[in-house]
Amino acid sequence: MADPALWAMIHTERRALADDLAELSAEQWAAPSLCSEWTVEEVVAHLTAAADTGPVRWVRSMAGARFDAAKHNARRIAQYRGADPAETLARFLAVVDSTTAASGHTAAWLGEVVVHAQDIRQPLGLPARPGLEACTQVARFFASRNFAVNSKDAVAGLRLEATDGPFAAGAGPLVTGPTLALVMAMAGRGAYRAELTGPAVAALGAPSPQR
Repeated sequence: MADPALWAMIHTERRALADDLAELSAEQWAAPSLCSEWTVEEVVAHLTAAADTGPVRWVRSMAGARFDAAKHNARRIAQYRGADPAETLARFLAVVDSTTAASGHTAAWLGEVVVHAQDIRQPLGLPARPGLEACTQVARFFASRNFAVNSKDAVAGLRLEATDGPFAAGAGPLVTGPTLALVMAMAGRGAYRAELTGPAVAALGAPSPQR
């Protein structure tokens, strides 16, 4: 899919997440997310940083962190997190329509917002879900290569088939389920394995670190 269509999906998914965030209590902003040790507010700050960091700034930041991704992420979260959740949300809203990214892998940045939105929504019990077409594009990208998470390695030797859309990939023992659950499983989010069926669910790769 061409970049303009992917960017339109990114902007749609960011706006949908912003709508959810606007309704959160202070306790929910401080709650743990699915993303390792990050809280909901920290995940939002991470998304803001990703939408405001181009290739040159990204390389400088990584070099300053001695190419330690965790240290790089921690620094960017500290930079983009506000004094309170309202300011953190305002900073996110300011980049909702941004087309800035650290690389030209636009499907990966769609995956960034799809996965992290669910890192927030799932533990809080929020009902919103990303669009099926957005999830399908991310699933295809994740199944085809490792980028930030080892998604391709996680499903090596397996056949994935979505039960709610056209996504299918790979060859081998079968794993089926909703496209979103397949995306989240490829991103290492074990909480979504319960939505998957088939003889190879247990063979999915181990959970991934923060991204």
